[in-house]
Amino acid sequence: MFFSAILAFAPVISVDYLMDSYIRMRGMQEIKMSVNGIVEETQKAVESATISLQSLTSRSPSLCTPTFFRAAAVEMRANYLMRQLIVNSTDGALQCALYGDKFSYTAITPTMSMPGGPQEMTVVQIEDNEFPLLKVSLRVRPGKEVSAFVPINAHMFDSGHGAVEKSIMTRFALTSGLTIFEFGDPARFFDDVHRQENFLYTQQVAQNVPIAVSAAIPIDLIASEYADLQIGFTLVASLASCIFLWLCVQYVRRSQAPTFDLERAINDGELRPRYQPVIDLQTGHIAGCEVLIRWEKPNGEVISPGAFIEYAELSGLAIPMTLSMMEQVRDDLEDLCDRHPHLKVGINLFERHFRDGSIVEDVQSIFGATNIRYSQLVFEITERQPLSDMGGVNAVIHALRDLGSKVALDDAGTGHSNLAYIQKLGIDIVKIDRVFVELIKHRNQPVPVVDALISMANDLGTEIIAEGVETEEQALYLRKKGIRQAQGFLFAPALPVDAYLALAERMNNEEVQLIDELDSDRVNDLVGFVDDEHAEIGVDYGGQAPGVDGSAQIDATEATGTDSDQVYVAPETEIEDEPMIGDEDLSDKNKDEAVA
Repeated sequence: MFFSAILAFAPVISVDYLMDSYIRMRGMQEIKMSVNGIVEETQKAVESATISLQSLTSRSPSLCTPTFFRAAAVEMRANYLMRQLIVNSTDGALQCALYGDKFSYTAITPTMSMPGGPQEMTVVQIEDNEFPLLKVSLRVRPGKEVSAFVPINAHMFDSGHGAVEKSIMTRFALTSGLTIFEFGDPARFFDDVHRQENFLYTQQVAQNVPIAVSAAIPIDLIASEYADLQIGFTLVASLASCIFLWLCVQYVRRSQAPTFDLERAINDGELRPRYQPVIDLQTGHIAGCEVLIRWEKPNGEVISPGAFIEYAELSGLAIPMTLSMMEQVRDDLEDLCDRHPHLKVGINLFERHFRDGSIVEDVQSIFGATNIRYSQLVFEITERQPLSDMGGVNAVIHALRDLGSKVALDDAGTGHSNLAYIQKLGIDIVKIDRVFVELIKHRNQPVPVVDALISMANDLGTEIIAEGVETEEQALYLRKKGIRQAQGFLFAPALPVDAYLALAERMNNEEVQLIDELDSDRVNDLVGFVDDEHAEIGVDYGGQAPGVDGSAQIDATEATGTDSDQVYVAPETEIEDEPMIGDEDLSDKNKDEAVA
């Protein structure tokens, strides 16, 4: 009886809970839509200013001349967002202005480079103007630049109000955190210890402009709009308790699904690279690595890429995620790549990179002034989504190759990775997917599919890397077929940077200061070598050496036709088991094949 009473009242009690979640969902959609609208307006203002500056400088190469002023007036009439056009020196001295020679302004932020272009941006304050402006500058010659002034948000000037509707706080800030302008009462939100329960809050970052917009709305204000609906649901719940009980169970099940604040995680540096070594099957040295990705939360939880990569691609966050990865790779591997110029670093690109087109400038910006050479970078086309704009794809690939980098086709022959791309796009490297490598059962048993892929790649003059090598038989078969490079769990999983650095130094026989300064036990812990008697991954021409456990030596005589080839496999690298979120049935091996 007691249980029946609880069951009867459960739907009624759950109405408040369900309605609260529904209200929060709808309210969050509303606030995100409003903030996204503001962000898009900011991007539009900057983009329009950039187009006007480029048009102006192309129509009038001379500066501060009557021809220049006539062309500037035309651009001002064509772009209603622009408030002023000036020519100034790079140190800020005014040369001339379209409206008034006494025009002056005060910079309230540092000058910032704009992603994907030569233009720069500064937030400035003009006297007798309540709201700040964006100064978009284009350098036209050494020491001089043409600048356009546009509003951060057009509503600030049209209506004198640029806040999100119903919000108690709307904040415009740089992505670095520096506040530009605020509407409302930010203290009411930030000083509330229960702000997560009492407010809806969101922050959106402009894609090509280093500006973030955030807003907060009281949940009670949103809930008041749904009072009648809540009463109706309560009445229905009293008559249909069983149905509402089922809905409650479903809601609880849905609420237990992992939710990801991927944009925040990227900004906070929680997405970190792991490095899976690529092994030279002929020498046993490390030839480079592929950069994979893990989401490492502050509580120590590690989320596999399979749980968020697809969302990152669809949402456009794959671009800032890749930029963050490349910056971390630069910081992690610059010294190693400087000491070992032969080492390659594989970085995965997605379909949106080829549609956006700014990846080439990003690569130059991140690696241009470092000790990592462009020739050490390999960009892998990871095609989870089909490549739509083949002209744009070709342009990006040719630009990357002009830098000296190589382009690889990842997961060749699977998914959207059409084998026709190898010749059509001028691919340098073909990566044979693990699904084909798994077909290899014995070193002397032919695998027609693998042989065909190898033959095709050889005919086209492309290099080959085998992925997902997990057994000695697979390694021997591939080496026999002339495959020089391979990666997989037979050699090493994706490693943290310390482990990869130590392994690369040890296996490439370089005793440098970095390793000498490390405690030998620490190096062994990082790399996984139990003692110095254990052989490295490599080929021993003559002589006998124990394998991983004294018996891991592979007799390659039958595979290679010689009687002096043996392959030795390094001990397993010891890394902590990582709690994964995402595809429950996805093994760790499959997760490491997922690409950042």
